[in-house]
Amino acid sequence: MSGAAPVLMHPVGPHASEVSDPVDAGLPPTLDAVTALDADRQTLLDLIKAEAVFHGDFTLSSGKQATYYVDMRKLTLDHRAAPAIGRIMLDLIGDLDVVAVGGLTLGADPIANAVLHASVATDTPLDAFVVRKEPKDHGRGRQIEGADVKGKRVVVLEDTSTTGQSALKAVEALRKEGAEIVAVAVIVDRKTGAQAAIEAEGLEWRAAFDLDDLGLDPQ
Repeated sequence: MSGAAPVLMHPVGPHASEVSDPVDAGLPPTLDAVTALDADRQTLLDLIKAEAVFHGDFTLSSGKQATYYVDMRKLTLDHRAAPAIGRIMLDLIGDLDVVAVGGLTLGADPIANAVLHASVATDTPLDAFVVRKEPKDHGRGRQIEGADVKGKRVVVLEDTSTTGQSALKAVEALRKEGAEIVAVAVIVDRKTGAQAAIEAEGLEWRAAFDLDDLGLDPQ
């Protein structure tokens, strides 16, 4: 099953209810919006295939061996890809009515920043947060930096998924802080168990692309 995301840009953020959705109003999405998001998806997909998929012998975070590795950090920090990532991921979570996005440092950090900028550009502003692997041992001793997440609806972001443990570590820290985690959203789903682990926690799972999109077999 393809991981293709919806092509309509949905309103998100604390003022989402004030933004009219053309579909809800009985109007079709604008051709410009559809075409632009399709172009973003194709651009990013081409970049992933050309520059982020490495073939060889690799050990995954799960400890399992694989003959390819998808290194999305090559692209989340790339000026050609980051704007498209922001728009694609914003659209992917657009119907969830959240106020902030982020995840475990450092894989999620550039994605959250890209989504923040994309949301501002579409007048549906979201804040971003960073989840440290451990609380600081000095200063305010915080584990979550950035947006105040207590009592707020948030989405956890990740670049690629293997077991889902990175996302779940972020979920645990956010829950301790009083956040309401709505979903986990990833750019590339490797289809190696992360979705089941996330859904077992009662969270929705969303992915912009999966291995079918990349022409790769699950390992």
